[in-house]
Amino acid sequence: MLKQTLLKATQAGAKVLQQYFNGTFEVSSKDTINNLVTQADKEAESAIIDVIRETFPDHFILSEEVGELRMDSNMKWVIDPLDGTVNFAHGIPICCVSIAVERDEEVIMGAVYNPFMNEFFMAELEQGATLNDKEIHVSTKEDLASACLVTGFPYNWREMRNDPVKVFKRFVENGNPVRRLGSAALDLCWVACGRFDAFWEHHLQPWDSAAGALIVQEAGGVVTDFDGYPYSIYQKPILATNGLLHGDMLQVINNG
Repeated sequence: MLKQTLLKATQAGAKVLQQYFNGTFEVSSKDTINNLVTQADKEAESAIIDVIRETFPDHFILSEEVGELRMDSNMKWVIDPLDGTVNFAHGIPICCVSIAVERDEEVIMGAVYNPFMNEFFMAELEQGATLNDKEIHVSTKEDLASACLVTGFPYNWREMRNDPVKVFKRFVENGNPVRRLGSAALDLCWVACGRFDAFWEHHLQPWDSAAGALIVQEAGGVVTDFDGYPYSIYQKPILATNGLLHGDMLQVINNG
């Protein structure tokens, strides 16, 4: 029942995004001018929560727009109804619904769905990861010099540890192709299926990474913080790799 509800909720959110994409909708800013929220974010979130509440009315919900809907439960749904809002607002089809399920503070299930590319990523703890029901695995790249990387930038970054722009500059100066897609959830999924060899970002929220981090791990990858410790979705910095490049990535991020 849990998996079926996750799938149904993800599809319900995606249906709303499809209805609004390249159409007319309200857009406003949060704390900075480019940290956007749209009518589609809010309506997709409502559709997702309605599906979850129908089957699990007593579960805790943490979602980007409404925040915490606290319940006395060891089960928590972590929801990003629209990851890649800036892309969506500009008609760029690199955006998705991302939903994870926590049990006793451990992520046990996650789904990331980009309906505009018809790509549905899914993972269950110790059950592997899939893309459109086909098993996926991280890349086997061992040489950082030839790795294809992806990153993202926070809206406010000037006082952060390991200045994001300087870290980015180090990888570019090393000759690495580095992409910036605008959706952390999809960045993680694309590491999981081997399109990218590694992803790092300095400042994510739980809903940005919860599903994607599990998908990477279940695809055979490694996810840590910038100190190399096991990743928690409640930490800000994240490094996700195929495992073979993890030490080299940490070295460049921390030491140049």
